[in-house]
Amino acid sequence: MLFALWCAVMESSSAPRERQDTAADTSIRWFIVAIEYAIITSLLLVAGIVLVRTLIDFLSRWGSFPQTVVAAIDGILVVIILLDIAHTVFGHLRASVFPVRPFLVIGILAGVRDILSASAHLTLSSTLSKSDFNDTLISLGVGVGVVVFLLLGLLVLRFSGLREDQYDD
Repeated sequence: MLFALWCAVMESSSAPRERQDTAADTSIRWFIVAIEYAIITSLLLVAGIVLVRTLIDFLSRWGSFPQTVVAAIDGILVVIILLDIAHTVFGHLRASVFPVRPFLVIGILAGVRDILSASAHLTLSSTLSKSDFNDTLISLGVGVGVVVFLLLGLLVLRFSGLREDQYDD
């Protein structure tokens, strides 16, 4: 009988207890959500400004067309990166998790942007000093390395055995 009482006490103590949120917990949670929405709004505002500015610069400088095309592509890639970050933060608000895959994609996009920037710098610059040329080549190599590394991370994530909904929204 004493053993049965001890088992009943152990069973009731090991049962999960629901945590009661205090007013402070709720206030902090709402404050964090408000900040996250402010971040999303700020990212969308910056993305819109960058897009408008990119289009204005592209359409107003027809004389130096190759440079404006590269600058336009660079600006559009920045907008895509900002939108991906906003989408990821918004997904976090809906699911309360930060998925890994979108951050890898954002990093890959940023690396591709750097690669395009460096290669355009090499292609469109008529005269480059030796040190500027070497710096641009190093930047290009680092960008390629980052993209390859992040692609490998994406590949590992793909074959990790997790379903896509477990690591992505």
